[in-house]
Amino acid sequence: MSTLERPPTEFERKVYDAVQLVPKGMVTTYGLLGQYIACASAQAIGQALRRNPFAPETPCHRVVSRDLSIGGFYGTSEGEPIERKRRLLEREGVTFLENGLIDPKCCYEFDE
Repeated sequence: MSTLERPPTEFERKVYDAVQLVPKGMVTTYGLLGQYIACASAQAIGQALRRNPFAPETPCHRVVSRDLSIGGFYGTSEGEPIERKRRLLEREGVTFLENGLIDPKCCYEFDE
């Protein structure tokens, strides 16, 4: 059984449940998501999102780097997957600044 075919772990479910709270037109960062679920590892969160079997209903594309750059998508940080992530975000109403970063007004912060 591949990692994509196995059932999600308890940790992965926690990540997916939190990501579903991020509204359309908004993004959150790996760090903010980590604070919300009490996980200090952005890499662990990224790996959980990479394995997301519930996309696009569980919108892993709404999680970006702390500097509000796109970050990764489908296990890569360049090329067509990143362009696809940007298009998904733009279609949902996320706006980008001239420098390519996401407008901070689009950053969702979880309620504690």
